[in-house]
Amino acid sequence: MLGSGPASTVTASIPDRHHFRGSFGGKDVVPLWRDAAATKPNVTGGLLDLLAREFGRPVSPEDLFAYAYAVLASPGYVERFSEELTIPGPRIPLTRDRALFAEAAELGRRLIWLHTYGTRFVPDGERPGVVPQGSARAIVAVPDTAADYPERFSYDEPSQTVHVGKGAFGPVAPEIWSFSVSGFEVVRSWLAYRMKGGAGRRSSPLDDIRPERWTPAFTEEFLELLWVLEATVATYPTLEFLISRVVATGPTLTAAELSSPTDAERAAPSASSTPEDQPSLGLD
Repeated sequence: MLGSGPASTVTASIPDRHHFRGSFGGKDVVPLWRDAAATKPNVTGGLLDLLAREFGRPVSPEDLFAYAYAVLASPGYVERFSEELTIPGPRIPLTRDRALFAEAAELGRRLIWLHTYGTRFVPDGERPGVVPQGSARAIVAVPDTAADYPERFSYDEPSQTVHVGKGAFGPVAPEIWSFSVSGFEVVRSWLAYRMKGGAGRRSSPLDDIRPERWTPAFTEEFLELLWVLEATVATYPTLEFLISRVVATGPTLTAAELSSPTDAERAAPSASSTPEDQPSLGLD
């Protein structure tokens, strides 16, 4: 059963079995393409043609992928359909409204761009691999010495400050600090794994190979994470309104109008055919 927060995540990398929170595994992965050449969309046959007839214009695999992500990435999806989701497997309400579909797909593209750290679905005018700066800054730099490697971190809500060892970052709003996906607390987990003692289960001597100091790269990565979450949370009111319109204003396509996937379409792509340069959804 899906927990609170977004119902899916997205990655530009091939997710392994430890992709989501290190324990849930990468079993519920939906790649955009079924081949490395990105020529075979991971879409049930006939669906894109059905949508094209409905909207009077072509619908690409990327359009459908982005639309689905916009719906699933909203915490409102889980809240609104909590009763239906007691039966495992998220379902996507497909609007018949051409303008609403396009609006959702555009918002989904922006979220995919953000959540792949600027590497996929890059908007015109943006540089690949660059995320938009938010308001968080390093108020006090974390010392770059072995003796000062942070061993703990904390959050002060009144000042909206994250303390990392002797360093400090802010402003970090409470909703950013507490941001979670199915119970996985993103900011706290990121920091915990980068503390001097590390985090998580140790299964081999390799786990004892640790950084010796907090580097400027850590600071840059942490700020980028905060900026991505800032931009994500800022979209939530729009996402919630979007889902309300999809469900309430209707109509939507019915299950009877959709084809069932063939056995070949249900089969997982082989490792040799999995695209390495396209995003994949992870259903949490």
